[in-house]
Amino acid sequence: MNVNEIKEIIESTDKDLAAGNTDTLASAAPAIEAAIELLDKGEIRVASKEGDTWVTHAWIKKAILMYFRIAEMEKTDVGPFTYYDKIPLKRNYDELAVRAVPPATARYGSYMEKGVVLMPSYVNIGAYVGAGTMVDTWATVGSCAQIGANVHLSGGVGIGGVLEPAGATPVVVGDGAFVGSRAIIVEGVEIGDEAVIAANVTLTSSTPIIDIRGDNLIETKGKIPARAVVVPGTKEKDVKGGKIYTSCAYIIGERKASTNLKTSLNDVLREFALSV
Repeated sequence: MNVNEIKEIIESTDKDLAAGNTDTLASAAPAIEAAIELLDKGEIRVASKEGDTWVTHAWIKKAILMYFRIAEMEKTDVGPFTYYDKIPLKRNYDELAVRAVPPATARYGSYMEKGVVLMPSYVNIGAYVGAGTMVDTWATVGSCAQIGANVHLSGGVGIGGVLEPAGATPVVVGDGAFVGSRAIIVEGVEIGDEAVIAANVTLTSSTPIIDIRGDNLIETKGKIPARAVVVPGTKEKDVKGGKIYTSCAYIIGERKASTNLKTSLNDVLREFALSV
C-alpha cells in the first residue's frame, strides 16, 4: 500500500465510524498499522511546513485514534517494572543514532532524527523531534507535537499533545529555539525559530502575548515570533470586586545575531538586564 491508498482507507473508515458503522474498522487494520509504521519511520508526519504555514494532516491523526481502538493491551516487563498498555515502546534508537538515557520513554509512532538526546523524559505517539535536539530531564513532548532541529527543551518542560480534533494544529517549536525550565506550551501554540522562552512561561491558545519592543504594546495570541525573547508576566484585569492579575507572556527583546545557539537562558536574558 502506498501513502495515498492508506489515506483513502483511513478517511473512508472515519466516515463509517462517524455514521456509527464500526464494521469496517477491522478490515482497515492493515492500513491503520501501515500509517503508524510510516510515522515511526519518519516517512510521514502529522504536520508539515508549507511556506510560512504549518499544515495539519488530519487523516494521520485519525489513523492514530483508530490505532488506539484496534491495538490490544499487552504487558511489558522492563527490569523490575511492569507496564500494561496498547502502544509499544520505541526500540530502534541505535538505528536512528539517538541517545536515550534511562528511563527515557518514547512511544512507537513517534520519530526522532539523528543526534537527538532523550534524558529521562517522555515522547508520545505522533510527535516528531528534529536533529540534534535535547529533550531534558522530565520534559514531555505530547502527542503530535512538532519539535525542530537543535532545540533545547529544558528540565520539566511540558509540550502539550493535540490529538483531537483531528484538524487542530499541534504544538510547534521551531529550529534552534530554547525553552526554559518548567515552561508549558500547549493547545497548538507555535514557537518561532531561535526564540527564547524563559523559565515558567505558560503559553496556551488564549494566553495574551504582549510585545513591549516598540512604542506601543501589541497583544497577540498563539504564536511567538522568530528570535523573540519571552518572559512570564501578569496583566491587570478589572472584575466586579476590583482588580485581579492574570497570566500573560511578555516579548522583551530579540535574540542578537551574536548569541550562540548553544548559549544558556541566563546568558540571553543578561543581554536585557533580566533574570528569572
